Parts: sequence; structure tokens; C-alpha cells
Amino acid sequence: MPETLESGTSNAGRASPTDYVQDGAVLLGCSRKGRELVPESIELKLANRHGLVTGATGTGKTVTLQILAEGFSAAGVPVFAADIKGDLSGIAMAGTRKPELLRRAEEIGLGARFGNSAFPVSFWDVFGLNGHPVRATVQEMGPLLLARLLELTEPQEGVLNIAFRWAEDERAGGDPKMAILDLQDLRSMIDEMGKRASELRSRYGNVAPATVGVLQRRLLVLEQQGAANFFGEPALDIMDFLKVAPDGRGVINILAAETLMTTPRLYATFLLWMLSELFKRLPEVGDLDKPKLVFLFDEAHLLFNGASAAVLDQIERVTRLIRSKGVGVYYVTQSPGDVPDRVSAQLGNRIQHALRAFTPKEQKAVRAAAQTFRPNPEFDAERVIQELQVGEALVSVLFGNGQPSVVQRTLIRPPMSRVGPLTAAERETLIKADAELRAKYKDTIDRESAHDRLLARNSPVGQVKDKLRRFGNLFGLNQ
Repeated sequence: MPETLESGTSNAGRASPTDYVQDGAVLLGCSRKGRELVPESIELKLANRHGLVTGATGTGKTVTLQILAEGFSAAGVPVFAADIKGDLSGIAMAGTRKPELLRRAEEIGLGARFGNSAFPVSFWDVFGLNGHPVRATVQEMGPLLLARLLELTEPQEGVLNIAFRWAEDERAGGDPKMAILDLQDLRSMIDEMGKRASELRSRYGNVAPATVGVLQRRLLVLEQQGAANFFGEPALDIMDFLKVAPDGRGVINILAAETLMTTPRLYATFLLWMLSELFKRLPEVGDLDKPKLVFLFDEAHLLFNGASAAVLDQIERVTRLIRSKGVGVYYVTQSPGDVPDRVSAQLGNRIQHALRAFTPKEQKAVRAAAQTFRPNPEFDAERVIQELQVGEALVSVLFGNGQPSVVQRTLIRPPMSRVGPLTAAERETLIKADAELRAKYKDTIDRESAHDRLLARNSPVGQVKDKLRRFGNLFGLNQ
């Protein structure tokens, strides 16, 4: 046990979040070896080797998510986390010394070193209600992720790809404002493709009127689900997630996802887009002393449900390679089986809360979960997974040169911040106080783009200009 945890020399008022970051590791909790307490921690230099947090509903996953965010923030690592139920927002306020938390602190040897603290937080919301608006352009999302969002078949995805390629060629051909920024732009592009199908066929392939109709209907449904709030400008600058507070703690970026979860495909696609953007934007850095960012992906099973082979390939590639950009990704879900093997193989740090096994299928899932750990000769992991109490977990982390530790039965430490949600007034105060991000993202920008350009082209004057432009392109005059 680190000296600061066992000495008990300081009172609770002097407890600091950095007490839980010792010797380059973030404290998760403590296991027992006989009567001795043994700290279980994630090494910061191996935190970018990703992780998996699993367990049945009500077993303590949200609190584990909270203490992970606290620990990485205290170590100076920015964090992104999706707040599915609203409970995670409490991390912005200091907690109270509840009896059950004090008992847990005593059980794991924190004693007087357990205290309370708020953490630096930025709130985000796709719908702009409970945080700074999060937006992306349709172009940035790209046809692969958008096809998944729209649940398109392969031929329908082909027509969507033509829309993106046609807009790209138009920009290269001298009309830089033919950008697909929002859903209105995309609908206009698809509508125009239907009208020009015979003209476009020779360059891009067949554009069937029936497919155009399907795409328009799918886009209409997407708009009705609120996705129009997400597509547009100013687009999110992903580097705004990599901020450190003046006191050296990493800022915890919390995505308000209660409403977003009513459209789970949008939620999963949005988070995958964010991971892909981080992968594209960040430079290669290799293995650092600590990550640049830790990404906590709650309800991760939604990412894989119904995903095409191309999307699964992208998830695997990003998960495998993003660690060299200094980013650690932690998938949070109910069962390890929710994550495909080829992705799960990349997740080195594992926290397994209790699973229930009432049916043969559930018993098989428990057995499979136990087999993912390096065995501990002192207990049967399969049996213990079903016996774990709330706030207790099997933990195996990477150490040394990246080998997994023997699995340990661990009591997770109590959080320093509030367990439970902020009030609406508290959240609003914090959002308004975040003046820089509020000024940057509050107001929507509506600049001239594909919809406006197509309206202009289809006017009488615009049709003449468009013919002259295409004539000039044909003979190289516009160059």
C-alpha cells in the first residue's frame, strides 16, 4: 500500500485527488492477500493499451467509470465520457461523507486520507440543451458512417457514395462552395442526382429513382430523430477535448447522452466518428508516460450491434492503432461477449463486476468472462464473478512490459466527487462559466453550401452560368 494511503496522518480536509495517483499509477481499489491490503492500480504508461469494464446492471459500473475519470484527471490526463443516465455529471461537485463511502474507505485502508473533491468538467450535448452543442459536417462524417446511421443496403450505400464523390468533383472543378455541411445539403444533392441520373450515369454509375426515394425517406426520419442538430457548423474541434485545467488536472468532458440514447444508432455512430477524428487529427507519439486522452465508451455494445463488416474493420483498426496516438479507449458494457473477439483482444486492462447466471446461455457467458483473465490459484474466477457484491470487481491490469496481472478480487475505492447527478441549476451555472467554449459553439453558422449552390444553379441565370462553367471545364478554360 502506498505510504499516503496507510499512514492516515492527514485529516479529510487535506485529502487531495493526487493521493490516488502514486508512482505513475491510478488507484482502482484494494484486494486482500491474507490480512494484507494490496492496492490495485492502472499504470499510466500502459493506460493507452485500452480497457474493458463489464458487469450486470446495478453492480457498480457507473461508480467505477467515475473513479476512473477522477483518477486520470488527477494525473493530468483529459477524459471524455458519455453520461448515459445523468449520474456522471456529479463529478463536477465535491461529494459528501456518506456512511457507506466512509465504510468502504476504511475497508480498503484509506482511513483519514479519504476526502471529497470536485473535478474540472466541460459539458457537451448533441442537442445543445445540457451542454455545449456538438456538431459535425456531413462531409466530415463521410459515407461509411452515414450509411450505417441510415441503415442502408449495399446498393443504397453506393448511391450515397456517388453523392459525396460528385460534390467532391464539383469542388475540384471550380465550385468550392459545393460542400455537404448539413442534412439539407445532402437532401438537395440526392434530389439533384435523381434529376440528373442519365447525365451522371456515364461518370458514376446508375442512380435508380427508387433508391433516391429511399435515401430521402431515411434522411427525413433521421431529421425527425433530432440528428439535424448534430450536422452543421461550427463543427467540433476535437482538440477541445484535450485540455488541462490551470491546476494541472485533466478536464473531464461529459457528453449528456440521456436524450441521445433514444436513438442508439446515432449515439454509437457519433462516438465512433469522434474516435475516428482523434485518430486522423492526432500525431503519432508512441508510448508516453501517460495518455493524451482517455475515452470512456459506455453502452459499448451499441457500437457493434448490426455493424457491417466495413464498420467492424474500422472499429478494429482505430482501436488497434489509436494507442500510438496516445489515446486510451475503455469500453463499458454488460458482458465481455458484447465486444467482438478481434476488438476485445486489444483491451488489456479489465474490470469485471458481477454477472448473473440463471440460464444456460448466461452460465456460458460467465464461463467465457472468467476465461479472459489470467487465473489466480487462490480462487475460482467463474464462481466469484457470480458472488461479487456491489462495488466489488475482478481486476486484471497490464504491468511491466505489458503482461496482464493475475486476476484479483478487488474492492473499488469510493469516489471523491458526488455520487449522483447535478441539479439543472448547477449544470447551467457550470456551462455558463465555461465562457470560451460557450462563445465558440453556442451559435449556429449557416454559410453558403451545396443546397444554396444548387438553388442558384437551377435559376434561369444559374443554368446559363452552369453550362458555361461545364463547357469551360471540358476544354480546360477554367484552369
